[in-house]
Amino acid sequence: MKRKISLLLVVSLFIVSLIGCTKDESALISNDNEFRAEMTFNGSSTLAPVISAIATDFIEGNTTWDKVDPSFPEKNISIYVSAGGSGAGVKSVIEGTSDFGMLARGVKDEEKEKIGDMKEFVLGIDALTISINPENPLLKLKDSLSTEEIMKIFSGEYKYWDDLDQSLEHKEIVVVIRDLGGGAHEVFQKSIMGDVQVREDAIQSPSMGALVTKIIENKDAIGYASFGMVNQNIGKLIPLKVDGIEPTEENIVNESYKVSRPLIVVKKGELTSEQKVFMDFVLSDKGSEIIEKMGFVPAN
Repeated sequence: MKRKISLLLVVSLFIVSLIGCTKDESALISNDNEFRAEMTFNGSSTLAPVISAIATDFIEGNTTWDKVDPSFPEKNISIYVSAGGSGAGVKSVIEGTSDFGMLARGVKDEEKEKIGDMKEFVLGIDALTISINPENPLLKLKDSLSTEEIMKIFSGEYKYWDDLDQSLEHKEIVVVIRDLGGGAHEVFQKSIMGDVQVREDAIQSPSMGALVTKIIENKDAIGYASFGMVNQNIGKLIPLKVDGIEPTEENIVNESYKVSRPLIVVKKGELTSEQKVFMDFVLSDKGSEIIEKMGFVPAN
């Protein structure tokens, strides 16, 4: 019964966070050195399912903290995971409303300064694939787009598919992006768009899962889908090459594929003994196995 209750806490909070509801987590954060059976993660919607899956495995294997370490008390393990975007993850650490922040981008210098004594954990690497629906007629013509073509599509300079190639139908290109304040969009803006802004009527998705769903549902859609999400939906959307480079694990690791990003967890100050044990598990071979199983490239 204890194991079921702990798992329910993890899963239910994660589901609630994905539909946009929030919870005042300040009561969960303590400044003393007392053992706390719970810990909180907030941030990237790409990384949230990964941490949730690792946390579930950790809880199923131990149930209570004394099973992890005999010196720990016999208390149920509770790990809360909420998704609100990379920026929200950093903010929660700065303001002390969560123990850990999850980011699907690098940490900015100004963020590091605000956090102060920051601990950074690189869990893996993701990439943003330029993906389309498998029924899109473009696939019969080409499997690669240049950086310039992508920029023109996402800026709205190419508004219809026949603007890209005259042999294509005169149908409007449906551009799907993450919200402009999210980590994914920051990476895409820097890697592809530069100073050019995306079209104002682009569909802003609240999560990477929602972005992928839009592409799967609309054959005229195009968006920057996470490499991990593409691997979780093989055949339902097709990633294109960028400047002739395919988004494969090898090309992401050697950085020849240009639209990549780190998957990071950050913490302010030293880890408590229980936090260290869990983060050691996240970075272990088992954690890496889960990260890879979910379609991402583990750091280890």
